[in-house]
Amino acid sequence: MSKSLQAIRGMNDILPEQTPLWRYFEGTVARLLDNYGYRQIRMPIVEFTELFKRSIGEVTDIVEKEMYTFEDRNGDSLTLRPEGTAACVRAVLEHGITGGGQVQKLWYIGPMFRHERPQKGRYRQFHQIGLEVFNLDGPDIDAELIVMTWRLWGELGLRDAVKLELNSLGTSESRGRYREALVEFLSAHLDKLDEDSQRRLKTNPLRVLDTKNAETQAILADAPKMADYLDDESRAHFEGLKARLDAVGIPYVINPKLVRGLDYYSKTVFEWVTDKLGAQGTVCAGGRYDGLVEQMGGKPTPGVGFAMGIERLVLMLEALDKVPQELSRQVDVYLCAFGEAAELAAIVLSEALRDRLPNLRLQINAGAGSFKSQFKKADKSGALYALILGDDELAQQVVGFKPLRGQGEQQSIAWDALAAHLATCVVQG
Repeated sequence: MSKSLQAIRGMNDILPEQTPLWRYFEGTVARLLDNYGYRQIRMPIVEFTELFKRSIGEVTDIVEKEMYTFEDRNGDSLTLRPEGTAACVRAVLEHGITGGGQVQKLWYIGPMFRHERPQKGRYRQFHQIGLEVFNLDGPDIDAELIVMTWRLWGELGLRDAVKLELNSLGTSESRGRYREALVEFLSAHLDKLDEDSQRRLKTNPLRVLDTKNAETQAILADAPKMADYLDDESRAHFEGLKARLDAVGIPYVINPKLVRGLDYYSKTVFEWVTDKLGAQGTVCAGGRYDGLVEQMGGKPTPGVGFAMGIERLVLMLEALDKVPQELSRQVDVYLCAFGEAAELAAIVLSEALRDRLPNLRLQINAGAGSFKSQFKKADKSGALYALILGDDELAQQVVGFKPLRGQGEQQSIAWDALAAHLATCVVQG
């Protein structure tokens, strides 16, 4: 017998029972970004592989181990995007929308792809909402990104479950000086480092700082500190960011080992972390990348952004019981119709109700059926009310109105009064 078809490991279906929460989360974020003046941009899922090698860095784990890369029929090397910033930078450069110092405040949403070991909160196809700002170089815009996420956590009821960690990586020059000092220090302890850190010491030494190996972390306790190598400009920028967060009252922790996994970051880096999801503790992260646009062939253009993982935040909402109760109900009213004449009238009546009440979630019974079977389907739908339309109701130009949840007797309501009645009942229900 042939093997049954199934999804690729780490690439999951999002079923109808799950999508209401996804839509709630995505809609909440979209409204927030609209309110702050950000505009949506949509980029392709597939890009030339060279884009990610040039932006993320050829010796990063993402490029070396995790990208889905293939050759197309033209012989071009293509890659399923592992993150969104590089694609967004490519798009603004290609279309010239940051030229002449134009400020762009952009956001995007969609799937990303990395060949990682699947586990709860970490998947091979995962979804992000990302945000990028170009041509603003002050700490005020860095602060705005963090303030926005703080407001989002408040709207979702997650503030008590997340912690903000901050660091500054300085300019490329100051980071280079720090890298030399760190390599010198770690080289003196080479035999005590774990195998992965020994490899990173040769390719991307700053990534040693966020190793999960306890013995290497013990060695790092005496390592040089990034803050001691910051240039004056980066130090002033970081102080300006902290002053704004203090003014708004957002708590944070300085994490000198926070470096992020991508080569393009400079100055500000930050992560929102949680202890509610086990090993997958980062739910939103980002920072400043002032040299990336120039590195990719554009003119010097400051940039800053972040990305948040939708799967992880949806898991948090579920784990902390922060899912709005109304998401469990997808139908407000279920219309039962008995007989062909009633079925025809039900279509006309339902469309008239939708004209009057655009937000009404109304489902008409399909497939006919007996009184008992239609009411069984009405109850299973989760609707608050059932509308009943048969020969008697047609003759009298009324509709039977029956509450399905809680108390209340069935009553008859005239067609021309039904919309006003539903507007009151559905809101109260």
